Parts: sequence; structure tokens; C-alpha cells
Amino acid sequence: MIVTPTSVSTTAVGTPAKAAGQNTVNYNSFLKLMVTQMQNQDPTAPMDSSQFLSQLASFSGVEQAVQSNSKLDALISMTQITQANGLIGKTATSADGLTSGVIKSVRVDSNGLTATLANGASLNVASGITLSSS
Repeated sequence: MIVTPTSVSTTAVGTPAKAAGQNTVNYNSFLKLMVTQMQNQDPTAPMDSSQFLSQLASFSGVEQAVQSNSKLDALISMTQITQANGLIGKTATSADGLTSGVIKSVRVDSNGLTATLANGASLNVASGITLSSS
């Protein structure tokens, strides 16, 4: 029996951003893909099973790392919110001493903590500022 090779071409439909978002594979999708590949492989030249196990272990490790990163991000966010809550009502003075006042609110964003003072000024909460009780 002669098995002739076939080629498959795929075309992404939609915008590039949408197509890129569809390229994500979760663990169950990977397992389905692997089982389908094993079922449809050439019986005269099967793939090495250790290669499949190696791919499975690699994918599992990457998925666990992604989950760990998302949990660490959540932990960092919660820590920043707790810190922000502790700053409200304290007097803050900038490192250069030009900005000072009682902290009325704190905003948490990707740049860290930004305090809004009672006088309307904003102050980035970073190293060098002085905090004291009112």
C-alpha cells in the first residue's frame, strides 16, 4: 500500500488581532489535538511515543507557569490595595519637599500608587516620600 503525502493550507479569517487571539490553546485542546494526531498518523511510520509525552510535559509546565503568574498578579494587586488603604489620612511629603498634604484618596494602576492630597495635588507613592500620621 502506497501512502501519498497531502498538504493542508489554512487561512485566518477576520482581523489579525482576532486571528491571533484564536491561536491560544488550553490543556484540553492540546490533548484533543494530540489524540487526533495519533489516530491519523501513518501506520507504517508512527511517531515516537516519547516525543508525545515530552510535548505533553512541556505544555503542562507552560500552563502551570501561566497560572502561577496570574495568581501572583492577583496577589500583587491585593497587596497594593491594602497598602493604599493604609495611606489614607496620613500626611505625605514628596522627596524634594515641594509637595505636601493629607492623603484623601489613592489610585492603584500599572504605575503603582498615586495619592491625591487634600489640596488637590497628586503624588506618586514611591521611595523618597515621607509619610506621617496626621
